[in-house]
Amino acid sequence: MRDLVVIGGGPVGLATSLYAAHLGLDVTVLEPRLGPDPAETGLDKACGEGIMPGGVEALAGLGVDPPGMAIKGIRYLDRHHQVQTPFSGGPGRGVRRTALHRALLQAVTATGVEVARLAAADLAQDDHGVSIATLRARGGHGPALQARYAIAADGLHSPTRRALGLGAAPPRRGRGSRHGLRRHSGIPPWSEHVEVHWSQMGEAYVTPVAPDVVGIAILTDRREPFEALLGSFPELWERLDGAPAVSRVMGAGPFRQRAARRVAGRVVLVGDAAGYVDALTGEGIAVGLAQAREAVRALAADHPDGYERAWRRVTWRASALTQALVWATRPPAGRRLLVPAAARVPGVFRWSVDALARPR
Repeated sequence: MRDLVVIGGGPVGLATSLYAAHLGLDVTVLEPRLGPDPAETGLDKACGEGIMPGGVEALAGLGVDPPGMAIKGIRYLDRHHQVQTPFSGGPGRGVRRTALHRALLQAVTATGVEVARLAAADLAQDDHGVSIATLRARGGHGPALQARYAIAADGLHSPTRRALGLGAAPPRRGRGSRHGLRRHSGIPPWSEHVEVHWSQMGEAYVTPVAPDVVGIAILTDRREPFEALLGSFPELWERLDGAPAVSRVMGAGPFRQRAARRVAGRVVLVGDAAGYVDALTGEGIAVGLAQAREAVRALAADHPDGYERAWRRVTWRASALTQALVWATRPPAGRRLLVPAAARVPGVFRWSVDALARPR
């Protein structure tokens, strides 16, 4: 019997397997989306592609150094104001999602962890372990896997969270319907900061990811095409005029996902599967890595219930700041006043950025 099966082979799932392997656990990862040569392509997803300094440090601790562009800090802009602050604890990094996945997959392969092109179809557990029925990527039943524990890292709309009854209804009010669209433009980065452009429609994140490419991620509750949404940011539209699109538009959402708890017997949830507020503060990878580390520690100690408290400890700061920012910018007046307010009290802006950037 294996020690652990990880359901989901995105960045957080792969990092989970690395933490487990480093503790000497026998682990298998299930990921049906892998192509015939995943080391060449990597899995893609609509995201901002900026990794906070704490996330860069956590990846380095796993022996993972993905290629990308150094990010010195965050810059907020609207039509009339701008404010920026550097990261005080070293640079972050802008990394194409496919490049991040490839780097993690290479590290996992080098460690000898099995990554199987299988989907978890059903899950049963008792006092001794977990049994997972699987499906093959091209259809048909796969082998049944037994393990002492399972960790679900199967994303925002986690089938495992739903199957275990761990989901919780989002609040009726708020920005539960927000989603994101991302596309890359073939243009040299003009800043060493992640730029966040604000408008009444939403936010546009500009992240340098290569010497000749920037990623544009738009967060909004509007259901409109990418080009129409981009037009809500005139300065950014003008800056990108003539730059070719070098990737297709990808979408993600709705963002607001809640979990009643993160532990169900011998199964625990990490990453987006464990609940998500909003992509507004860009801390997803760093928080997901911290959750993966704590989940593996709890299971290695045969104390899965201890993960719930550890999850809250590594998540509360980012969650609280994101909740506060979402609440403050919900009314139109809040969106108009945010950037000028940050410019008037740069110390508060700097503290907020550092709180999100530091290791967990």
